[in-house]
Amino acid sequence: MQIPRLGPVTEDDVERYRTDEPVPVPVLGGGRFHVFLDGYDDDPDRDETHAVIGAFLDLDASVLRAAAPAVYDYYLDTVADLRAAGLEVPVRIGGPDEVFDHVRFGEITVVRDGAEGDGPVYVSIECECAWEPEHGLQIVFRAGRSVTKVGPYDGDLTTDGDTPSGTPYARRTGNVGAL
Repeated sequence: MQIPRLGPVTEDDVERYRTDEPVPVPVLGGGRFHVFLDGYDDDPDRDETHAVIGAFLDLDASVLRAAAPAVYDYYLDTVADLRAAGLEVPVRIGGPDEVFDHVRFGEITVVRDGAEGDGPVYVSIECECAWEPEHGLQIVFRAGRSVTKVGPYDGDLTTDGDTPSGTPYARRTGNVGAL
Protein backbone atom coordinates (compact mmCIF):
# COMPACT_ATOMS: atom_id res chain seq x y z
CA MET A 1 0.00 0.00 0.00
CA GLN A 2 1.15 3.57 -0.74
CA ILE A 3 0.71 6.37 1.80
CA PRO A 4 1.14 9.97 0.59
CA ARG A 5 4.50 11.44 1.72
CA LEU A 6 5.58 8.09 3.20
CA GLY A 7 5.61 5.86 0.15
CA PRO A 8 5.11 2.11 0.37
CA VAL A 9 4.14 0.64 3.71
CA THR A 10 3.85 -2.96 4.82
CA GLU A 11 1.66 -4.42 7.52
CA ASP A 12 3.73 -5.82 10.38
CA ASP A 13 2.98 -8.65 12.77
CA VAL A 14 1.04 -6.48 15.23
CA GLU A 15 -1.47 -5.23 12.64
CA ARG A 16 0.00 -1.83 11.96
CA TYR A 17 1.81 -0.45 8.97
CA ARG A 18 5.48 0.52 8.71
CA THR A 19 7.24 2.42 5.98
CA ASP A 20 9.30 0.10 3.81
CA GLU A 21 12.13 2.65 3.77
CA PRO A 22 13.05 5.24 6.41
CA VAL A 23 11.88 8.75 5.49
CA PRO A 24 13.67 12.03 6.26
CA VAL A 25 12.13 13.87 9.23
CA PRO A 26 13.26 17.53 9.25
CA VAL A 27 11.92 18.28 12.75
CA LEU A 28 14.30 15.59 14.05
CA GLY A 29 17.32 17.14 12.37
CA GLY A 30 16.71 15.50 9.00
CA GLY A 31 17.43 11.99 10.21
CA ARG A 32 15.71 9.13 8.42
CA PHE A 33 13.18 7.08 10.39
CA HIS A 34 10.61 4.38 9.82
CA VAL A 35 7.09 5.66 10.47
CA PHE A 36 4.38 3.40 11.87
CA LEU A 37 0.62 3.82 11.39
CA ASP A 38 -1.66 2.36 14.05
CA GLY A 39 -5.32 1.71 13.24
CA TYR A 40 -4.99 2.74 9.61
CA ASP A 41 -7.29 -0.02 8.33
CA ASP A 42 -10.14 1.30 10.48
CA ASP A 43 -9.36 5.00 10.05
CA PRO A 44 -12.63 6.84 9.31
CA ASP A 45 -10.81 9.78 7.65
CA ARG A 46 -7.60 8.74 5.95
CA ASP A 47 -7.36 12.12 4.21
CA GLU A 48 -7.03 13.77 7.64
CA THR A 49 -4.35 11.26 8.63
CA HIS A 50 -2.49 11.97 5.38
CA ALA A 51 -2.70 15.72 6.12
CA VAL A 52 -1.25 15.13 9.61
CA ILE A 53 1.63 13.12 8.14
CA GLY A 54 2.31 15.94 5.68
CA ALA A 55 2.15 18.60 8.39
CA PHE A 56 4.57 16.66 10.57
CA LEU A 57 7.03 16.09 7.73
CA ASP A 58 6.89 19.81 6.90
CA LEU A 59 7.99 20.88 10.40
CA ASP A 60 11.51 22.13 10.91
CA ALA A 61 13.80 21.80 13.93
CA SER A 62 12.53 25.08 15.43
CA VAL A 63 9.40 23.25 16.64
CA LEU A 64 11.50 20.83 18.64
CA ARG A 65 13.72 23.64 19.96
CA ALA A 66 10.58 25.37 21.23
CA ALA A 67 9.73 22.21 23.21
CA ALA A 68 13.21 21.98 24.77
CA PRO A 69 12.24 23.88 27.97
CA ALA A 70 9.45 21.37 28.64
CA VAL A 71 11.80 18.43 28.03
CA TYR A 72 14.34 20.07 30.34
CA ASP A 73 11.64 20.39 33.02
CA TYR A 74 11.05 16.63 32.70
CA TYR A 75 14.80 16.15 33.16
CA LEU A 76 14.75 18.35 36.29
CA ASP A 77 11.88 16.35 37.79
CA THR A 78 13.77 13.12 37.12
CA VAL A 79 16.87 14.59 38.81
CA ALA A 80 14.74 15.50 41.85
CA ASP A 81 13.31 11.96 41.98
CA LEU A 82 16.78 10.40 41.76
CA ARG A 83 18.15 12.62 44.50
CA ALA A 84 15.15 11.94 46.74
CA ALA A 85 15.84 8.22 46.33
CA GLY A 86 19.53 8.71 47.11
CA LEU A 87 20.55 7.72 43.58
CA GLU A 88 23.19 9.22 41.36
CA VAL A 89 22.18 11.53 38.52
CA PRO A 90 23.42 9.81 35.32
CA VAL A 91 23.99 12.97 33.30
CA ARG A 92 24.31 16.68 33.98
CA ILE A 93 22.43 18.94 31.57
CA GLY A 94 23.03 22.68 31.90
CA GLY A 95 19.81 23.89 30.30
CA PRO A 96 17.19 23.47 27.59
CA ASP A 97 19.74 24.14 24.84
CA GLU A 98 21.61 20.95 25.80
CA VAL A 99 18.73 18.59 26.49
CA PHE A 100 18.40 17.08 23.01
CA ASP A 101 22.12 16.22 23.05
CA HIS A 102 21.06 13.45 25.44
CA VAL A 103 18.08 12.11 23.47
CA ARG A 104 17.98 9.42 20.79
CA PHE A 105 14.83 9.58 18.68
CA GLY A 106 13.15 6.25 18.10
CA GLU A 107 9.86 4.93 16.88
CA ILE A 108 7.49 7.42 15.22
CA THR A 109 3.83 6.41 15.28
CA VAL A 110 0.86 8.11 13.64
CA VAL A 111 -2.36 7.22 15.45
CA ARG A 112 -5.91 8.46 15.80
CA ASP A 113 -7.08 8.85 19.41
CA GLY A 114 -10.46 7.98 20.83
CA ALA A 115 -12.21 4.80 21.89
CA GLU A 116 -14.05 4.65 18.58
CA GLY A 117 -11.07 5.82 16.54
CA ASP A 118 -12.83 9.10 15.91
CA GLY A 119 -10.58 11.48 17.84
CA PRO A 120 -7.74 13.69 16.68
CA VAL A 121 -4.68 12.32 14.93
CA TYR A 122 -1.33 12.48 16.73
CA VAL A 123 2.28 11.74 15.96
CA SER A 124 4.04 10.13 18.91
CA ILE A 125 7.80 9.67 19.13
CA GLU A 126 9.28 7.15 21.55
CA CYS A 127 12.79 8.23 22.54
CA GLU A 128 15.65 7.06 24.67
CA CYS A 129 17.12 9.65 27.01
CA ALA A 130 20.27 9.54 29.12
CA TRP A 131 18.57 10.72 32.32
CA GLU A 132 15.72 8.19 32.37
CA PRO A 133 16.68 4.86 30.76
CA GLU A 134 13.67 2.99 32.14
CA HIS A 135 10.81 5.24 31.00
CA GLY A 136 12.53 7.18 28.25
CA LEU A 137 10.93 10.22 26.68
CA GLN A 138 7.72 10.58 24.70
CA ILE A 139 7.11 13.58 22.44
CA VAL A 140 3.60 13.98 21.03
CA PHE A 141 2.53 16.28 18.20
CA ARG A 142 -1.20 16.98 17.91
CA ALA A 143 -2.29 17.01 14.27
CA GLY A 144 1.41 16.75 13.44
CA ARG A 145 1.78 20.48 13.94
CA SER A 146 2.84 21.27 17.51
CA VAL A 147 4.27 19.52 20.54
CA THR A 148 1.44 19.01 23.01
CA LYS A 149 2.96 16.45 25.37
CA VAL A 150 6.42 15.51 26.60
CA GLY A 151 7.44 13.31 29.49
CA PRO A 152 8.11 9.69 30.34
CA TYR A 153 6.91 7.27 27.69
CA ASP A 154 3.51 6.01 28.80
CA GLY A 155 1.81 5.54 25.44
CA ASP A 156 -0.83 8.19 26.22
CA LEU A 157 -1.33 10.88 23.61
CA THR A 158 -2.58 13.64 25.88
CA THR A 159 -1.79 14.98 29.32
CA ASP A 160 -5.40 14.45 30.42
CA GLY A 161 -5.59 17.99 31.74
CA ASP A 162 -2.65 17.56 34.14
CA THR A 163 -0.79 20.51 32.65
CA PRO A 164 -1.78 24.14 32.18
CA SER A 165 -3.44 24.83 28.85
CA GLY A 166 -0.92 24.88 26.05
CA THR A 167 1.91 23.46 28.19
CA PRO A 168 3.31 20.09 27.09
CA TYR A 169 4.78 19.36 30.54
CA ALA A 170 4.17 20.79 34.01
CA ARG A 171 6.90 20.63 36.63
CA ARG A 172 6.10 18.39 39.60
CA THR A 173 8.81 19.80 41.84
CA GLY A 174 10.29 23.14 42.74
CA ASN A 175 13.91 24.21 42.56
CA VAL A 176 16.26 21.22 42.55
CA GLY A 177 19.34 23.24 43.41
CA ALA A 178 22.65 23.21 41.65
CA LEU A 179 23.02 20.44 39.12
